[in-house]
Amino acid sequence: MEKQFPTHIVAVFGIVENDNQEILLLKHRVRNLWGFPGGQVECGENLIDALIREAKEESNMDIVVNKLFSVSSNTCTYQGYNGYGMIPTKVVFGFSCTYKHGQFRTSDETTDSCWVPKDKVLDYIKVPDFVEKYNAYLNFNGNVQYLEYVTRPQYELKLDCII
Repeated sequence: MEKQFPTHIVAVFGIVENDNQEILLLKHRVRNLWGFPGGQVECGENLIDALIREAKEESNMDIVVNKLFSVSSNTCTYQGYNGYGMIPTKVVFGFSCTYKHGQFRTSDETTDSCWVPKDKVLDYIKVPDFVEKYNAYLNFNGNVQYLEYVTRPQYELKLDCII
């Protein structure tokens, strides 16, 4: 039997901050939840270009990608949807970002946006792994935080360490 390389989804997200030290939140069209810009890295695309593209697609805003502050692994696998088979492990890179310019417009993925003071972001964010990732951003001191978690059948943080 021929060996196969493991399959992982590689994704990025950004905590985008403006000149007023507010954080950009986007409302997801399907899930109707607030989150951060980001998504899957396409084949042949680097992480930074992927994040710039995702922010533009989801919000119509241009950003500058600054520092990597977290790496996380969602190590659960589960049955896909819309014709996709099994959803593999995901590796997600989190970057601090700065807003450059652009006015929000809705997209296929987002219905709304808002700029939120840093101390109010967790009033909006309800997805447990987004909460962990935002806390990694707030606690960033130059060292990258690594998180391992599963989201199904329920959220469980399995590992949280500095690397």
